[in-house]
Amino acid sequence: MKITTQELYDFDRQYGNIVAGVDEAGRGPLAGPVAVACCIPGKDIIDGVNDSKKLSEKKREELYEKIINTCLSYRVEIIDEKTIDRVNILNAIKIGMENAANLIGITPDIVLIDAVKGLDLKYNSCSIIKADAKSYAVACASILAKVTRDRIMRKYDEIYPQYGFIKHKGYGTAAHIAAIKKYGPCEIHRRTFIGNFFNEQT
Repeated sequence: MKITTQELYDFDRQYGNIVAGVDEAGRGPLAGPVAVACCIPGKDIIDGVNDSKKLSEKKREELYEKIINTCLSYRVEIIDEKTIDRVNILNAIKIGMENAANLIGITPDIVLIDAVKGLDLKYNSCSIIKADAKSYAVACASILAKVTRDRIMRKYDEIYPQYGFIKHKGYGTAAHIAAIKKYGPCEIHRRTFIGNFFNEQT
């Protein structure tokens, strides 16, 4: 059963009137950064807000503009592929989440986080499994993170057109893996993610 935007909004109200949501986009791709967003939505419900994975690219873009224009505050952190390789993806996400939430600029009643635990936050927080499909604030954050990252990957497609980033956004599709094997990795490929099918020493 599909959850409605109203139900997402009502879920947050059990935690308070000023609820911040935190989510990431780009955990699994072979290339590019991970984007992490924190969002404190405004009091008015934006119809159509839902988990970003359930929305079309066009719809996400539309909602992105509405969210940033009506929210109380938002912040998006970009953690690049070199940092991901250095500290691993989970720690990179934690860095992004901590920075985004701690620098949001408004004190929320609580910060709801999609799945990740053990964050060093200066506000009350709660980690919820699949929060992007339950919480309005987290769903808003998921849209901001996803749209931001997709825009970055579209720009990278202009620099590295041979990999097809505009289509797969860096995820490990068969076409993307074939391009890495043919052309080798570029600057934005995550070396720790591609070692099982590409060895730069050979």
